[in-house]
Amino acid sequence: MAWLQSIDTALFRFLNQSLVNPVFDWLMPKLAGHSMFVPLLIVVGVILLWQGGRRGRVFVLFLAVVVILGDTFVCKTLKEAVGRTRPCIALEDARVLIGKTDSGAMPSSHAANWFAGAMVAFIFYRRSWRFMVPAAGTVAFSRVYDGVHYPGDILAGAILGAGYAAATVWTADALWRWAGRRWWPSWWAKFPSLMFPDQNEAPAPAPQNVELGTLNFELNRHWLRLGYVLIAAVLLFRLGYIASGKIDLSKDEAYQWLWSKHLALSYYSKPPMIAWTQWLGTHLWGDTELGVRFFSPVAAALMSLLLLRFFAREVNARTGFLLVLATVVTPLLALGSTLMTVDPLLVLFWIAAMVAGWRAAQPDGTTQHWLWVGLWTGLSFLSKYTALFLWLSWAWFFLLWRPARAHLRRPGPWLAVLVNAACAIPVFVWNAQHSWITVSHVAENAQVEQGWQLNLGHLLEFLAVTGGLLHPFFFLAAVWAAVAFWKKMRGQALPLYFFCMGAPVYVIYLLFTLHSRVLPNWIAAAVLPLFCLMAVYWEGRWQAGARAVKRWLVAAVIVGLVVEAVAFYPELTRKIAGYRLPPRKDPLRRVQGWRVLADTVEAERRKLAAEGKPAFIICDHYGLTGQITFYLPEARAALKTALPLVYYQTTAQPDNQLWFWPEYRYRETRRGQNAVYVMENDEPRPPGGSITKEFESVTSLGLFELKHREQVTRSIEIFVCRNLR
Repeated sequence: MAWLQSIDTALFRFLNQSLVNPVFDWLMPKLAGHSMFVPLLIVVGVILLWQGGRRGRVFVLFLAVVVILGDTFVCKTLKEAVGRTRPCIALEDARVLIGKTDSGAMPSSHAANWFAGAMVAFIFYRRSWRFMVPAAGTVAFSRVYDGVHYPGDILAGAILGAGYAAATVWTADALWRWAGRRWWPSWWAKFPSLMFPDQNEAPAPAPQNVELGTLNFELNRHWLRLGYVLIAAVLLFRLGYIASGKIDLSKDEAYQWLWSKHLALSYYSKPPMIAWTQWLGTHLWGDTELGVRFFSPVAAALMSLLLLRFFAREVNARTGFLLVLATVVTPLLALGSTLMTVDPLLVLFWIAAMVAGWRAAQPDGTTQHWLWVGLWTGLSFLSKYTALFLWLSWAWFFLLWRPARAHLRRPGPWLAVLVNAACAIPVFVWNAQHSWITVSHVAENAQVEQGWQLNLGHLLEFLAVTGGLLHPFFFLAAVWAAVAFWKKMRGQALPLYFFCMGAPVYVIYLLFTLHSRVLPNWIAAAVLPLFCLMAVYWEGRWQAGARAVKRWLVAAVIVGLVVEAVAFYPELTRKIAGYRLPPRKDPLRRVQGWRVLADTVEAERRKLAAEGKPAFIICDHYGLTGQITFYLPEARAALKTALPLVYYQTTAQPDNQLWFWPEYRYRETRRGQNAVYVMENDEPRPPGGSITKEFESVTSLGLFELKHREQVTRSIEIFVCRNLR
């Protein structure tokens, strides 16, 4: 290996230093990612999707899948496993023409991506090698000339990229030939091969003389099976993304993870379901990001399955599949299917109650159906208090749909209310034991004591943010459907039901923006019912011959995938276009850099502990307390004892859950000890709370800038606090 390394280093110096000339000095850095590359790539992709026929569409799909999965999983995993240092860091005499990075050197992701793209292009367009191979070779050479890769890295990346690209296309084609013939025979007959999409159609396996009802049934089954595949693929992808360690926990996730270590009937600000769920997830997968977040994508998959089967039964499976696809490419729903907050659980049980409620509201609906409604509504309430709006939605539906009112003369709906009330007993018991603190907290968050002062700024902000997070295409389509519903579909039970299950929540929060600011996730429960209404309305327009529906849907899916790719992998802008998003605009900023923060604080605590007295950590925010506890092994271990290592600052009144746990009152257990106090802020300021009164001396160590991928993501101020009084 040393012999190979010496050859690789010598060849690097030759290419990096002996071939120096002004033309290469100007050209090679631009090949690392020119600002016009992404727009050009998008234009070419759109042209192929629009005018490239079947071959062009399959080519674009494979190219996107191969490059994204190869770069994200294959190359990243091998770089971490090999651990080779880049020449720009290892060699002092290396000429470095672009920014340095401390990520692994082997294999080169640029070389892998370009040669993977060249291989996919060659498979579908044989003559493309004439320009794709030279282009890939030139980009690969530029990585050595720019000083960021050895030639061996380039060779490994080129071979690897071409290899996994060919393997991906061949495997997908073989799988389609096998599975398509069995599970989607009518589609397979029209599209027998992925590698040769323009070849003649295969003989149809089904008999020619079949009834229309049979054909519709088979087509429905095709879309249903395709929906299963989509749901499974998205679930596996999301679990892989979470398990990859790509992102850290958010403050709320880490804070609620602490709750899972102190199971209770309820909590200061939320019902108990989030803590119980995280307790189960971490017992399955340990105290890891996967353990904390495991049930978020699982809940999304179950919700998608419910909607798919519901639409297959009540509308048609194609509409159900397209609805699930719309949820996948909607940023707010994709985010909610990755982070483990209370919203994924709320939405899952809300949808389960909605599906069960439709069956219960039918003329032949039974008491058993209503009991399921009560159970799902109760579990929804145990997830988030927004679930109380479900009964407002039901009241609205009974008011607008006369046939459903017959159930009010039966025991079913009233038993559902009783089941919901029984599920709420833990919350009421805990609050009765703690002076109804949750009621005060929710009222304070809603600013109910503040008078009504019309604020159009909050209204416009709410519309802009929700419009963006719900995907502008789908947001406008849902609003259009809701307006058109009153003109054309108000007399139809199913559209009316969807409207009642979602519109009241959205309208209430929309009006509340005139009083105070409303966060976009507050409307989470309303989104999917309104998307269901959107799907039913535009499916009717599609069947009526509105061809523009299909074109806008395709455009919406493409835009959504691009936005989510950048949102979940912001470094793509640097790798492809050479532009790095500023930290303040990085969509992942809130879930990055917390490991570095914990390590930085721990280093200062150890220095303080070296003085001879035990030292602990105090934070000015409960989220910081959760983050440092989660990412500090010593702090996680301390949770098993009666003496935590990380605390929240002392307050006179409860303002978070930590206030209720006696072991977090450090003034009673840490007297005479030292501490480091941590605040997240951009400029120096005095410590918060009563810290200066609690310790004999408090000294600021100044601001610490924390970096992620060579950029400052946040800064913290650390204080040394000596001798707790």
